[in-house]
Amino acid sequence: MNLTVDIGNTETVVGLFEGIEPVHIWRLATNRHHTADELALSVEGLLRVLGAATLPEQAIVASVVPAMNRAWEGAGARLGLEVSFLTGSSPVPIRLEVGHPEEVGADRIANTLAATEMFGVDTIVVDLGTAITFDCITAAGVFLGGAIAPGPANALDQLTRATAQLPQIELDPPDRVIGRNTLECLRSGGFYTVVDGIDGMVDRIVEEWEPADPVIAATGGLAEVVAPHCRSVDRIEPALTVTGLAIAGRYLGDPGE
Repeated sequence: MNLTVDIGNTETVVGLFEGIEPVHIWRLATNRHHTADELALSVEGLLRVLGAATLPEQAIVASVVPAMNRAWEGAGARLGLEVSFLTGSSPVPIRLEVGHPEEVGADRIANTLAATEMFGVDTIVVDLGTAITFDCITAAGVFLGGAIAPGPANALDQLTRATAQLPQIELDPPDRVIGRNTLECLRSGGFYTVVDGIDGMVDRIVEEWEPADPVIAATGGLAEVVAPHCRSVDRIEPALTVTGLAIAGRYLGDPGE
């Protein structure tokens, strides 16, 4: 049994896995001020509520928030877990064919591992989180790069902060495209510019890359809200990144080996 921890700028996704099968997945707010003790207590509480019969032995961590790394490492020690961080130099069976492999985010490495094992074909992963990332992954497990765009929630928040008369809104599917009042206009514009932006980027990536019959897979905290409205998305896999971390556990000092 392994614990996976995907530390994002807005959310931290914690998964409990038996092999690469998820037992349970939790989404927590990322709080840069949490201490190792607080994180350990949070994980203990989640496992207790779940009633897990077997405690995890290992924690595999992907982090794009370096300030949180020490706290999670300490939390693992308090829980008696061997903690391994996934990085560009980790001994995993993929290749990073980019200019600076050490700069590739651990979440994108995890997505590459998961897509290679789960799909086995050329894949574009659209990860909808604080940012929207587009990961280009070959059938052979080669990460070719991709694109990074502003996340939809941040873009909406910036718009309403910069305009005194526009209200805060959530990113939800609107009832109509043509809004009849300011709130409806915001909802429509905010939602469909994200949807059409994803479809447009996927079209451009496919035209330039020319992959063979690719899978377009959406993941991330907003995938289940946005991706059903994207014509380009074939699969919605909210747990893709943490599944990639579970796969990485095979190669990062699994104590069961």
